[in-house]
Amino acid sequence: MRAALPEASPILIFNSLTGRKEALVPLVPGRVGMYVCGVTVYDHCHLGHARSAVVFDVIRAALIDRGYKVTYVRNFTDIDDKIIRRAREEGKTSEEIAAAYTASFHEDMDRLGVKRPDIEPLATGHIPDMIAIISALIEKGAAYSAGGDVLFRVKKFSSYGALSKRSLDEMLAGARVEVSEHKEDPLDFVLWKASKPGEPAWPSPWGPGRPGWHIECSAMAMKHLGETIDIHGGGHDLLFPHHENEIAQSEAYTGRPFVRVWVHNGFLNINREKMSKSLGNFFTIKEVLARFDPEVVRLFLLSTHYRHPIEFSDQNLRDSRSALDRAYRFLDLLERERKDASSPVHGGGGGPEDGGTSGGDLLEQVRRFEDRFDEAMSDDFNTPIALGSLFDLVRDLNRQIVSERSLGRSVPTELLGRAGEAVRRAGRILGLFQHDPRAWLEGPGGRDGDERRREVERLVAERTAARKARDFALADEIRRRLEEEYAVVLDDGPGGTIWRRKAEEGSGETGKSGGEKRGNGEERRGEAGKRGNGEAE
Repeated sequence: MRAALPEASPILIFNSLTGRKEALVPLVPGRVGMYVCGVTVYDHCHLGHARSAVVFDVIRAALIDRGYKVTYVRNFTDIDDKIIRRAREEGKTSEEIAAAYTASFHEDMDRLGVKRPDIEPLATGHIPDMIAIISALIEKGAAYSAGGDVLFRVKKFSSYGALSKRSLDEMLAGARVEVSEHKEDPLDFVLWKASKPGEPAWPSPWGPGRPGWHIECSAMAMKHLGETIDIHGGGHDLLFPHHENEIAQSEAYTGRPFVRVWVHNGFLNINREKMSKSLGNFFTIKEVLARFDPEVVRLFLLSTHYRHPIEFSDQNLRDSRSALDRAYRFLDLLERERKDASSPVHGGGGGPEDGGTSGGDLLEQVRRFEDRFDEAMSDDFNTPIALGSLFDLVRDLNRQIVSERSLGRSVPTELLGRAGEAVRRAGRILGLFQHDPRAWLEGPGGRDGDERRREVERLVAERTAARKARDFALADEIRRRLEEEYAVVLDDGPGGTIWRRKAEEGSGETGKSGGEKRGNGEERRGEAGKRGNGEAE
């Protein structure tokens, strides 16, 4: 842990309630209570759910890295109309459906490297707490019982709408549909709903029934974190009505502020529309992880600031895979440089007395990266800026190390270790670089070695065809893609094209693809031509 005490260097967080960034000031100094709305467990989760989970996983890790003691609570809604409907369709009980898809959720999150919250409460495990809150709200006149339902009187809560900043008409249009013929006002929302024949039900003072959606989170948050919590998070789609209603019922119950900082992540879009099951434009986490490594997915999800929408595409995921390849090649280079420190190429110590570099400038680069990374994460968890600083470091140190090698000089092993630890620390916060670099480079991106090899050979064959057709622009573009995305360099000869991995510098995996001899006008290497020692970015 590198940072100072949290009180000495506060973290700025955008508060959805106030509409501005604010310094995090926990209710108890040095301790943060964070509640995040979880999923309704009636189906496999889609990638939009993964975004929220990864975002708050990183926020928790960043807070812990800064020295905070974090209690993280994320619930499961395990009773809901969708669950009941799914149970009927499959001929199972609601409990069986909820248990199956809770297990599916955990499987997805474990694969994504999302650490389990400290507490994962179930809605059905807090029915008595909900009944106690509802009873108190009725006594205060903030809620009323009618026909077995209990509803909250929205107009009794004067600050209703402060979070969403919506007009009355907008709130009516955007409200989650909760049918009750007993409403006094269209904006009133259900706290308890009378059960229908064949539905799961719990006894209550108002007859058998089950809780409404909104009361669940208020009860679970206050049960485990107290009447006022530091951070409450969730997707932007929960801001209204769910979180607006949470504030109303909680503060009407306690008379105290419910949440100090509200945090909402943006949508994951496909073709500029929110990914959702209701629109039918979604990919499950399992479907995406069948094609891409979990770290690739994490990097993609963190490449855009958490508050902004992010566009899903295969190309964006491929770009993330290429970026991870660069980082892992760098980590692998650091490891090999440290192991080979005593080789003639490195000249032993690499100090200034033998013509080597002192490493002073490189150490300063590492320190600047650490500062920039911490500044970005302290500024509303700005992962795109943090990642940008990380890949700047990878690029700059990579070039410097290769340059030193080409001159027969070395970089001090202490600096190599410091650089590696700086990248690894960033990876621990972001949930990246958890693989052994060599293992990753042998089959990264969620694709085994054979599949990766087939893709390389397909591109080499496509380039050979382009050369035969004298389409040298396309051939040059394919060469560039092979270098940048697959760390593959090509050697053209009379017998065809031989390819090899950069990271292996001729000693690793190689392949051969037939082709013609070079003709006049053969394409040139992009950029500055072949880079020294095959260790380019």
